[in-house]
Parts: sequence; C-alpha cells; structure tokens
Amino acid sequence: MAEGWTKFLKKDEIEAYSAGIETHGLNPYAVKVMAESGVDISNHKSTNVKDFIDVDFDYVITVCGHANENCPVFPGNAKIIHVGFDDPPTLALELKTEEEKLNCYRRVRDEIKNFIEKKLAEIIKD
Repeated sequence: MAEGWTKFLKKDEIEAYSAGIETHGLNPYAVKVMAESGVDISNHKSTNVKDFIDVDFDYVITVCGHANENCPVFPGNAKIIHVGFDDPPTLALELKTEEEKLNCYRRVRDEIKNFIEKKLAEIIKD
C-alpha cells in the first residue's frame, strides 16, 4: 500500500519501490481497499528485498516492525528510516467477517496515505 500511495501522490518527486523480507504474494484485501481510494495496485508484485540489494537508494523506509528488525544492510549511503504501521494481515487474523477484515486494511491504508501526504517530505528532506 505504501508503494501504491507514494506512486499515486508523489510520482513526480519520488521513485518508489516496495519489497519485503519474505514474499507472500499480493494481498487481495490490500488491492481492494486501495481500489476503493482510486489507487490500482493490482499489477504490483510481492518482491524480496534481496532483489534490490545492489540498488543505490537514497532512503530505505521500513513500515513494519519485522522489516525494521530484519532489514539487510544496503551498500552506499542509503539512510534507513523506520515508520511503523500495524500489519493488516495480523490484525485481521482473528476477525470473523470480511467487512471487519477490510476495516483493518482501510485504517492502515488511511494512516499510510496521511503519512505520505503530510510527513514523508519532512523525513526525507536534507
């Protein structure tokens, strides 16, 4: 969702990539709630961070605790920044209805959007 919002809101300013410590496939709930907001991420892929290990990033932003704790070291001068969001799949695990599950994703979707709109520029400015 973070890559989708960044590309949607900041495409002229930031070249965004997304990767995880593990690949799990594209989450259909994430696709659905992003589409509700007019952002199509259906063509995104679940990519492993190791695929980008040789890319000279300016910034690497982790958005979940697991990634923050296990993020590999990137060569070059990449500044690693952690901005924690709840993990929607974990939040939705014990919920019974699809609507309850979607609401977890909607909340995190909106928190990520707010971060990218209002705080991302402050964090990455030098």
